[in-house]
Amino acid sequence: MKKVLVICGATASGKTKLAVDCALKLNTEVVSADSQLIYKGLNIGTAKPTPEEMRGVRHHMIDVVDPKIGFNVGDYRETALPIVENLLKNGKTPVICGGTGFYINALLFDFGYGNATANAQIREKYARFLEENGKEALFEKLEKVDPATAEKLHVNDVKRVIRALEIYEVSGSRKSEQSDGFIPRYEYTAVAIDYPREELYNRIDSRVDEMFESGLVEEVKRLLSHGIDENCQSMQAIGYKEVLACLKNCDNHSTMRDIIKLNTRHYAKRQITFFKKLNGIVWLKPEDATADRVLEILNL
Repeated sequence: MKKVLVICGATASGKTKLAVDCALKLNTEVVSADSQLIYKGLNIGTAKPTPEEMRGVRHHMIDVVDPKIGFNVGDYRETALPIVENLLKNGKTPVICGGTGFYINALLFDFGYGNATANAQIREKYARFLEENGKEALFEKLEKVDPATAEKLHVNDVKRVIRALEIYEVSGSRKSEQSDGFIPRYEYTAVAIDYPREELYNRIDSRVDEMFESGLVEEVKRLLSHGIDENCQSMQAIGYKEVLACLKNCDNHSTMRDIIKLNTRHYAKRQITFFKKLNGIVWLKPEDATADRVLEILNL
């Protein structure tokens, strides 16, 4: 099977450096799997890697979307999957690096759509419901009839949400009850850096402090001045939404900073929980998280 390398895990755990180290050893390229790095102009609050940090390694799926535009898991898969396929076609081992679990799953697995036949009328019904009520309301419908499938999908992946609802209506059984599961597209090796919790939290705190010193508040003001609406999907990321709230309701940067740190810690916990479910993932102690060790695991 074709093989890919995945560097994943919590925010601020050193994924980018390890991915670049590995890419240099493998003479390959990095495919970012981060739901905020895709946006142009969101640099400081996303900790977007600098050219110096990239060290000449080509990074895909960074700065590819206008921040005024929504972008979901399906969009990511359709854009990033051909990049992965092209690297494999050229004999390279893609290095998928990021902390957005749904993005990584979208590349690694070909999710089955169930055995139920398609029904255009039902799809159209849910498409209208989506347009009139929004993706959150659509997702709530799926949670009520098939919570197990809803747990595996992202609220933004409306194509699969609608298909799961369609399966339920057409067949009378839940998609989760059908044996189509996670079907691997490739052989993969996945590694994550396993920092002790308090050490990870200290790294998160330091990163947030660096963001403020680098001009996070000014970056948000600049984005607003360029016509990026506060309700845009891009502005709902941790760091940006807290600054927006403070600009509207207060001027206490210290409180804003503490809230971002807390929310980032909570996000890191959710990331760790998500990736612990990834089959075969190898958790490396920080001192063992080297390119040489990863290549040993990769058997290259």
